[in-house]
Amino acid sequence: MILIVDSGATKADWIALDNKGNQLFLTQTLGLSPEVLTKEVIEDRLANNFELSKNRDKVTQLFFYGAGCGTERMRKFLKKIFKDFFPKAKAIVREDTYAAIYSTTKVGHQGIVCILGTGSNCSYYDGHQLFQKVISLGYIPMDDGSGNFFGRKLIRDYYYHKMPQDLAIKFAKEYNLDPDVIKENLYKQPNPNTYLATFARFLIENKNHPYCKGVIDKGLQQFINNHVMQFELATKVPIHFVGSIAYFLREELAAVLERNDLVAGVIRQRPIDGLVEFHRETI
Repeated sequence: MILIVDSGATKADWIALDNKGNQLFLTQTLGLSPEVLTKEVIEDRLANNFELSKNRDKVTQLFFYGAGCGTERMRKFLKKIFKDFFPKAKAIVREDTYAAIYSTTKVGHQGIVCILGTGSNCSYYDGHQLFQKVISLGYIPMDDGSGNFFGRKLIRDYYYHKMPQDLAIKFAKEYNLDPDVIKENLYKQPNPNTYLATFARFLIENKNHPYCKGVIDKGLQQFINNHVMQFELATKVPIHFVGSIAYFLREELAAVLERNDLVAGVIRQRPIDGLVEFHRETI
């Protein structure tokens, strides 16, 4: 059995294939980012999934693409956990950027591949190798244009009284904005970046409001400035995106790309489908 996994900070999609490429099952766990989760939490998330627990001894290959897997230390950390949970499996752990690449481009084709989901990232793919100009320092100082970036912006504007009153009233009705609740989730609960990203839904649902339009436009432009434009070939190759923020704001994203003389490529909400097709070709 072959397991293919695309893990963001919020959730992880798992697809199992047999040796002929036929799908055996599809399941989901919470995200398994090694940068923000302990060994015990990750083990618990694996063990509490019925399909994974039932088939743990049948897995022979595991291809895991995940947020927080950009360093060798984090990859080794996850490999050890997977070795214990899937004792017969050979595990390959790579950062989630590779999932984005394999699901949007083909070998031999150039492109800039971006992630805009709970977090954000950007890489150049020359058709064979991945190149990055910016090393991510995580969700607090970086993650421009991401769900947690926009969520943080909304909370700050609400508390600094910069959000228009009509929108602020609506925002307060939809979320528990008690300061103790916010601080509990940010400083005492796991996955504060995922918590912040939950507020981005409000921005998407109200994206036609002038305030939200401005926040979206500035956030996406900031991502373009700080990430995409790092690459000299930015205006000469397609710009691909994966992630819920890119997908649900695809019209706004297309407008920002056009304004910057950039060519929009593939935009996928989830890279897992493209990943499966990529691995089926290599079975």
